[in-house]
Amino acid sequence: MRIFRNGSNPFSFLFTGSKREDHLMRYVLREHEKGRSLKDVLDDAYVRNRSTTDERARLLERPEMVAAIGERAVADLRISLANQAAF
Repeated sequence: MRIFRNGSNPFSFLFTGSKREDHLMRYVLREHEKGRSLKDVLDDAYVRNRSTTDERARLLERPEMVAAIGERAVADLRISLANQAAF
């Protein structure tokens, strides 16, 4: 049985994925703004070690990401991620 002290939220574990995805999205956008292709950033060891293929695909669904990168680039990357998952 878990005991929660100091007013900690017993459901905080439910929200950890969102913070991680926010951090990854900021990293991906920052690297893309530096001139790297979105595919290269998503294939980066930093991103791959901190996310699953499904999580990277979910990043491409976020409105902030789509607006920043463009719908066409995201569509191309969805195809690439689907091909990676097939192997």
